Amino acid sequence: MKTLQNLEPLQILGLIGALFFLTAPITIPLVANDFWVSIVAEIMIWGLFAASANLLFGYTGLLSFGQAVYFGMGAYGVALSIDIFGFSFWPAVLVGIAVATVTAFITGIFAARLTWHYFAIITVVFSLIFFFITVGWYDVTGGDDGLPFTLPPVFKAGGFEVSLLDLTFQYYFILAVVAGCFALMHMLLKSPLGFAFIAVRENASRAGLVGYNPYMIRLVSFVFAGFFAGVSGVLFALFSRSASAHFLFWTVSGEGVVWMIVGGAGTLFGPVLGAAFLIIVREELSLYWEHYLLVVGVIVILFVTYAPQGIMGLLKSALDRIFKREREAANSVPTVGEAVAKERPES
Repeated sequence: MKTLQNLEPLQILGLIGALFFLTAPITIPLVANDFWVSIVAEIMIWGLFAASANLLFGYTGLLSFGQAVYFGMGAYGVALSIDIFGFSFWPAVLVGIAVATVTAFITGIFAARLTWHYFAIITVVFSLIFFFITVGWYDVTGGDDGLPFTLPPVFKAGGFEVSLLDLTFQYYFILAVVAGCFALMHMLLKSPLGFAFIAVRENASRAGLVGYNPYMIRLVSFVFAGFFAGVSGVLFALFSRSASAHFLFWTVSGEGVVWMIVGGAGTLFGPVLGAAFLIIVREELSLYWEHYLLVVGVIVILFVTYAPQGIMGLLKSALDRIFKREREAANSVPTVGEAVAKERPES
């Protein structure tokens, strides 16, 4: 059994991250006011969205600016199901996730054939196509004005019902769904399929030589990323009680990429840290200066230039230095035998 000192710094970060994300969010409604409860709920949603981009870029080597498409499809799937078709809560949620996942599969058939900047370009193109279709279909989607809807109860039996209108219940509902998605993502990345993602990221040609089909691996990764983005879109629609064409535009995907890079691409919890850091900075600075986005931009530039591994990379470096000093100190302490030999007088 490994002790803490025998673990790699990245493994320790994973343990710390898991403990933090399992314990800290649970206490937020108990210690924070309604404003910060809503902000943390929003951070969890956008953290999941950024993690969907990270699944593609950090683990499969594909930079996507199209995750907003699946976010928006999830949001509109649940909004239209409730507002137009009169679906109850759970069927509407399933429809939203299904619409996003199917859309990811259809677009992924074409996108997964490309790599590098060609892949990034086609994801931007898909985002623009879906955005302009949504804006043009104003009578149904509400365009940039959005499509508000009334939330049905999550559960209803007789005179008893549970609804997301209750802020505390809404918070814990979002927490449970996001935690479930990250657990699923962790299992996926630790499975043979997850190792296949990394193999294709590192060298697709060599991966092909050992039996992998790089195209199919990219497509599967693309669909999973669309699924997670769709779940985050569904959660955001339930959180805001609306869906808007604005959230299909490629700049929304760009925000997810920024959060991923600042937090640490190729790490499970890095995108959440990046989203949390920049959203909190945004909220605090916006109280004092209307041009707060300039400061956010400078922070991003500094991270990209001086800390390309993101917040997780900085934490890993700090742990490396700490454990290096501890190992050196441990190695400098003589054993009992060495101490006895040193004290024994020479004959």
